[in-house]
Amino acid sequence: MRVNTFRITRRRTLGLLAGVAALPMVNAMAESKESIAVRTAAAAGAKLPIIGVGTYQTFDVAKDASNRAELKNVLLTLVKHGGSVVDSSPMYGRAEGVVGDLAHEAGLVSSLYLATKVWTRGEAAGIAQMEESFRLLKTQRIDLMQVHNLVDWRTHLKTLQRWRDAGRLRHIGITHYHASAYDELMTVMRTRAFSFVQFNYSLAERDAEQRLLPLCAELGMGVIVNRPFSTGDLFARVKGKPVPQWAQEFGCSTWAQFFLKWILGHPAVTCIIPGTRRVAHLEDNLAAGRGSLPDPAQRKRMLDFLGSL
Repeated sequence: MRVNTFRITRRRTLGLLAGVAALPMVNAMAESKESIAVRTAAAAGAKLPIIGVGTYQTFDVAKDASNRAELKNVLLTLVKHGGSVVDSSPMYGRAEGVVGDLAHEAGLVSSLYLATKVWTRGEAAGIAQMEESFRLLKTQRIDLMQVHNLVDWRTHLKTLQRWRDAGRLRHIGITHYHASAYDELMTVMRTRAFSFVQFNYSLAERDAEQRLLPLCAELGMGVIVNRPFSTGDLFARVKGKPVPQWAQEFGCSTWAQFFLKWILGHPAVTCIIPGTRRVAHLEDNLAAGRGSLPDPAQRKRMLDFLGSL
C-alpha cells in the first residue's frame, strides 16, 4: 500500500512543480552525456556511481507483467548514464529473478554492480539461499553479498570470506534498518570484517547521522543508503509546494533531487539506491548525481526549510 502511495505522490509532486515544468527539465538533464559521479569505498578498494536502483517491491513482478519492458529500460538507462548498482534480496519476492532475466536479455550482466543479501540462519541454509541468488541473477560472480539485519552474521561471514577469496564475491557487507540495532551494528563494523554497510538515511530519518556515518568515515566503509524518500513520506510533506529557488545553487530543480542531494552532501555516503520502476523517476534520481552538492551550511538550510513546511 505504501508503494502505491509513493508512486502516486511522486507523480503528482513532479507534475505540480513550477507549473508542470520540472519534468521536461529532468529529461533534458538526463539526456546529457555527463555521467553521474562516483565515490570511493576505501575499505573495499572500489569506486561506485553515487546513484543506483533498489528493487524492493518495484521489481517484484510476474514474467508476463506489462511493465517488464519499462523495468528493462530502467536498467538500460542506469548504465547509459554511468550507473551500475542494483540492490536486491531473496526477501523481495521475484525481484532477483526479474533483475537476472532483464539484465541477461539486455546484455547488461557484466555492466551492473549486483548486490543482494542473505537472511537466514545456519551455514547450510545460508549457502543454499546464496546459491539460489546466483542462479536467479544469472551470474558467476556477485559484486556485493550482504548479511541482512545482522542475522547469524558470524556463521555467514565464514562462507562469505571463503567465497570472496575464491572470486565468487567481490565484496561483503552488512545491513540494518532500525536505530535500536545500531549499537550491535557498530560493534560488527568495528571488526573490519565487512567493507560495506547499508542502512536507511534521509531528511526524515536521520538516526544514522550522529554515530553510524562518522564511524563509516573512520573505517573507510562503503555506505549504501536505502529509503532516501522515507518510503514516500517526504513527497507527501512537500505535495503542491515548489522547490525553493535557492536550491538551484547546487543544481537542484525537483524534490527528488533535493532529497537525494541532501544525502549525498554527507561525504561518508557512497551510493543511494532509491527504488523505482519508471524511467522518468530514474532520470530524475540520476540528475541528483551530477553537478555540485550542498555544503554543510546549505544542508542545514535544506533541513530547516523542510521543517518549516
